[in-house]
Order: sequence, then structure tokens, then C-alpha cells
Amino acid sequence: MYLIKRDIFSYIFFLKRDLSMFRKIENKLVAWKESTKKKALLITGARQIGKTYIIREFAKKYYEHFIEINFITQPSANAIFDGDLDAKTVMMNLSAFLRDELIPYKTLIFFDEIQECPNARTAIKFLVEDGQFDYIESGSLLGLSYKAVPSYPVGFEEAFQMYPMDFEEFCIATGVKKDTLSYLKECYEKRVAPSELIHNKMQNLFKYYIIVGGMPEVVSTFIESHDIGKVIDKQKDILALYRQDISKYSKKGKAKITNVFDRIPSELEAKTRRFNLASIDKNARLREYEDAFVWLKDAGVALPCYNLNEIKIPLKINEQSRLFKLFLCDTGLLCAMCLENVQFEILKGNLSINMGGILENVFAQLIASNGYSLRYYNKQKIGEVDFVIQKGSEILPIEIKSGKSYKLHAALDNVMKVAEWKLSKALVFCQDNLSKEHKITYLPWYMVMFLVQDAIGESLKVELDVDF
Repeated sequence: MYLIKRDIFSYIFFLKRDLSMFRKIENKLVAWKESTKKKALLITGARQIGKTYIIREFAKKYYEHFIEINFITQPSANAIFDGDLDAKTVMMNLSAFLRDELIPYKTLIFFDEIQECPNARTAIKFLVEDGQFDYIESGSLLGLSYKAVPSYPVGFEEAFQMYPMDFEEFCIATGVKKDTLSYLKECYEKRVAPSELIHNKMQNLFKYYIIVGGMPEVVSTFIESHDIGKVIDKQKDILALYRQDISKYSKKGKAKITNVFDRIPSELEAKTRRFNLASIDKNARLREYEDAFVWLKDAGVALPCYNLNEIKIPLKINEQSRLFKLFLCDTGLLCAMCLENVQFEILKGNLSINMGGILENVFAQLIASNGYSLRYYNKQKIGEVDFVIQKGSEILPIEIKSGKSYKLHAALDNVMKVAEWKLSKALVFCQDNLSKEHKITYLPWYMVMFLVQDAIGESLKVELDVDF
């Protein structure tokens, strides 16, 4: 077992830890509650990422009354939605089921694991139209798309995908001061190197995040015990649950889904990191396994990253859907799936030998949770660039470097020289402190938490002039 100990500086750098988990999605929930034309909010994502916890915490803070129905632990609740699905009938059935009065306009109703009750999903349309209560639905994507819903509530449901805790949330959970995070964000925005003392502390914390990941129960175990052995045990429990869910929810191709899932770590350690079906079966064809990849993606368990034909806006139309990397949804789970003693090597700072795939997975997870689609570029004459993101109207090529020779990036240099693409900026994430050379900014790993997709909304409002 590996125990993480804090040094004297920790008492300056960290606050006293609070095991309540702050999640950024709370800001989304508050904005949803305050919206005037409110739909039902459907929160999706993989199991064990904290969906139920954050909804309960939100309800405690912002509602006088809260009703929770879990269709797995309360299977008898399905009867609420038997027969007519109009709002009056459903509310009468719900009140009878709860044996309590429902308080209009002051109550949040939470349908958890809604994939287990397809009729509840259909009834959402009529409940939202009724307008007396607020509704949040949640469920793992595991199974959500695979049970027949009589009629989807199109136009009455707002979907939001939730991810494991990102690095900033991990920092807050472990007690990093807000002032420290604000200081680092200012350094990122002004492209100024933070102090070496804080930089070194943040890089070490990022290494812990690589091992622990963002599953809230695992993070709590780490904070309470600092024992990596206990962390790994929790992670293996979650992996076992995922494998059970594959058996429970997949209608067909269970063996193929399991094979793809289990091959993710070794495929990420391959030279190209591109998923190669021949590693499973030399005669395998993509069309035979396509459902397995889609299933894992829809479940939130795997994150596909597609190769690009060209680095041009819009990136979406330049995707090559048959050439992709497959990342795991959580870096800690990936480490737990690796047979070697990777946690010990990472704690020693040894990320340069055979661990590039793990580091790349961390960034895939964090880039996705920051609102970006995952894409990369790889062509024989140019080389491979780890990620290419579209930030507003700007394209940013991104390289992830694990070793000390981070300023050697031939593929990135080649991409920046293609005049047709007109690329003005690029990012390289590395172990060293922030610096800049020409078009390339070198950022420490932890600063990925500030690479957030721009909000779309107010800036796109236009005035419609029809006076002619």
C-alpha cells in the first residue's frame, strides 16, 4: 500500500478538507431552476460519477420539498405510470404511492434510474405541460437507449451529460484554496508562469489525480485515508459493476462489448494508440464490432476520439469515423485496469516510459468534460497531433508531453506550417512551468482545467430588422 503524506507547505496551500463534493454542474442546475420556460432536466452519464448525490444536495439548498423515486430500488413505483399518463392521473398515483400530499410550485420531483420505467419518460411531456412541479430525471446511459420508450418527450426535456470529477473539482475536494486557483487562472489567462513553489505542488497533485481519478467515492477514500491500496480496491469494485452492467443491459454482443472494454488499456499503450480490432481477433471487421463501440460510448464508459482528414472548420465534417482512439471515462479506473504497478511509477514521476497512453487518457477525459469533442490528427507525411479542438472560431492543435524533451514536436511543427489551415496558436502540455515560443504556448499539465469551451448564448443574439 502507498500512503500519501502532506508536508509543512500543505497547511498553507490547502484548506481544511470538506468531504462534501463541490460539482460544477450545480451552477447548471441553478440556471435551470431560474429559467422561465422550464423543461424537465435529464442528467446522463456513467455509473458512480455522482449524479444522484449532486441532485439531492441541490434539492436541499433550493427547494422546500423534494420527492425522489428510484426505479431500481423501488420497482413497485413503475405502477405509478400504468394506464393513462396524463398529469392529473400520474399525480394522483404518485400521491397515493407516497401516501403524502404534493405541494405545487415548491417541489422538485426526481426520477432516478428512469431507464427502468420507459412510461415515466413518456409521461414527462404531460407533467411539464402541467407546470406545477419541477422535474429532474437521471439514469446511467447504460440501458437508457436500449429499452423501448413509447414516445420520447421531444421539446419537453433538456439533456445534460455529466462526467467524473474534473481536476479543478478534485483540487477543491482535496482542499486547495480558492485564492490559489484564482491565482493560477490569472496566470493562465495572462500567460504568466506561476511561482515554482505552487507549480510544483500542483504538478504533484495532478499526479495524484491521474491515479485516483474523478469517481466521487474513490476521491473520498483518497481524502480520508491517503491509502492508494484502498483507492484501487474501490476502483476495482466500480470496474466489476461496469462489467455486470454490460451483462445486464446489452441485448446482444455481450462478449464483444466486454472484449473491447478490456482491451482499452493495452490499445492505449500501442504506438499509435489507435484502436486495432486485430488485437482482439485478426479476422475481426469494424462492422461486426460497431455496436460494441457505440454501446460503450452511449454508456459514458468510453470516450472515442476521431481522426481528422484535415484541420479545417468545421472539424465535424472532417472526422474519419473508422479511425479512432478509445479512451476510458476515468483515469483512475484506467490505472486500476493496468496489470503493472503503474501507480507506484506515477508517484515517482515516471510518466515518460510506456505511460504516454495514461497521460493522454487524462487529457481526453478533461477536454471532454470541459465541453469539447475529441479529435486528433494523424497523417503519414505530417505525423500525429494528440488532440485538435475547436474553441469558438479558432482551431487549437494540442500535444501532450510526458518527458523532458517536450519542445521536440515534429508533427505539431508540420501542422503549423500548412498555410492552407491558417493555424495561429498551438498548446503543448508538459511537466515544466508556463512559457511561450512563437505560436506555441507550453502549459503545465494542471492548467488544462482552464481550457474551457466558450459559452454560446448572449454573444450570438442578433437584432432582426424587418422594417422594409
